Amino acid sequence: MSENTIDELVELLQNAKKCLAFTGAGVSTLSGIPDFRGPNGIFAQKFQSWTVEELHDIRIFRSHPEAFYQYARNSWYLLDTLKANIVHQVLAELEANGLLKAVYTQNIDMLHQQAGSKRVEEIHGTLETHSCLNCGKKFFFPEIKKTVLAGEVPYCDQCHGLVKPDVIFFGEMLNQDLLERGRRDFSEADLVLVLGSSLTVQPAASLPLLAIKNHSKLVIINSQPTPYDQFATLLFQDLKQVFTAIQQKLNSF
Repeated sequence: MSENTIDELVELLQNAKKCLAFTGAGVSTLSGIPDFRGPNGIFAQKFQSWTVEELHDIRIFRSHPEAFYQYARNSWYLLDTLKANIVHQVLAELEANGLLKAVYTQNIDMLHQQAGSKRVEEIHGTLETHSCLNCGKKFFFPEIKKTVLAGEVPYCDQCHGLVKPDVIFFGEMLNQDLLERGRRDFSEADLVLVLGSSLTVQPAASLPLLAIKNHSKLVIINSQPTPYDQFATLLFQDLKQVFTAIQQKLNSF
């Protein structure tokens, strides 16, 4: 990574009229959250008689919620103890300085909000809220966390229905309003930052493609190659290194 390419990236950020960030699991790993996919990823692990991937299937969740919540008590329900990292922090700073319009994230860890980002579009849902699958009553993370850490399955206090995180499980549809909003945003963007995403999970990965079709500038920072690398104006591998350099540049102005 050269000084010139960082200068070029900062110049792109300063000149963009509509810059969007698209973040994936690679951003979360800097805060200590393991990646989901890959040979050593979370989904490949076993929990009791299930794979972790199976526990994120809506049909299995409905029939065996106790297995999901037993697994999640030591993973999902400890996410609020982790700290936002340099990428989350700098994205929040960019937004505060008017250089970033929104963060679209594939992550569910709430770390963008913790860092201070105001407009966070959570493509795969959020842990911040939970819903009763029967009556739809909403519950917030701290309340459900208490129940789960006590070793219990959360049920609705209104109708006794099963309560589920507002995260998109396998077999569920993505939020269509959010997707439509994303399609509009990415079609209008003139700069897109793809951060820590393999760009292989659909339909989320189709959003940066809309920006490419609109002749937007594309910056990809990911440890592994992505299918869109050929379209990138700038390519980097090390998120921490790049965002530390961006922060230093911004602070020097």
